[in-house]
Amino acid sequence: MPESFSQSAARQPSEGWAPQTTGRSAGGRPGVQPSAGLTSPEDYAILATVFLTGLASVIALARRRHAEGAAAIAPRDLPALSLATFALADTVVKEKVSTWLRQPFVEEDDDHHPLSPRGRGMQRAVGELLTCTRCAGTWGALVLVGLRTASPVAGRATANVLALAGANDLLQSGFRLLVERANQASVISNDASNGHEGAEADDFSVDPRPTRR
Repeated sequence: MPESFSQSAARQPSEGWAPQTTGRSAGGRPGVQPSAGLTSPEDYAILATVFLTGLASVIALARRRHAEGAAAIAPRDLPALSLATFALADTVVKEKVSTWLRQPFVEEDDDHHPLSPRGRGMQRAVGELLTCTRCAGTWGALVLVGLRTASPVAGRATANVLALAGANDLLQSGFRLLVERANQASVISNDASNGHEGAEADDFSVDPRPTRR
C-alpha cells in the first residue's frame, strides 16, 4: 500500500465522519463547512435500503448454500475476516490507491488526501460514507462475507490476503513506534547526562582572580 495505516490515521479520525474542512479561513487554517441542509433523511434511507437489500441477499444465499450442504463460516475464520475488513475499510477511506473511487464524492487535497464530502444529496451522503472508516467497514464486511458465502475458496483467499496486509502494516507501525520511543528515551538520557556534566564543571570551576589577603 502507498501509505501505512498509522500515517493515514494521523491525518483524520479513525472513526466517524472526517471533519468537513473545505476552503481556508482568514487565519490560513481549513474552514469548517456545516453539512446541515446538504443531505436529507431520504438520502440515508436509500443507502440503508441498499445495505439491507444486500444483507438480505447474503442471508438468502447462505440459507441456500446450507441447504446444499455447504459449511457455514467457521468461528476460526472470524479473526481473519475482521482484520481483512479493517484493511479494506482503511484502504477505501484513506489510501491514495482508492482516489478513483472517492473522487466523485469526496474533496481531496493536491496529494490526494481526503478532506470532506462534496456536493449535496446522495452525492454527499455517499461521500460521508467514503470518509468514515467505521461505515466503510460495515459495507466491507458485507462484501467479504458475501464473497465467502458465494465462493468459499475465493472468499478465503481474498480475506487472507487483506488480513496479512493489515497484520503486516500493524506490525510495521508497532515497530516504528518502539523505535521512536527508544530514540526519545536516548535523547532524554543524553540531555540529562550533559546537564549533569555541566553542573559538575560549574562546581569544580576555579576563579582565576588572585585571592586578596
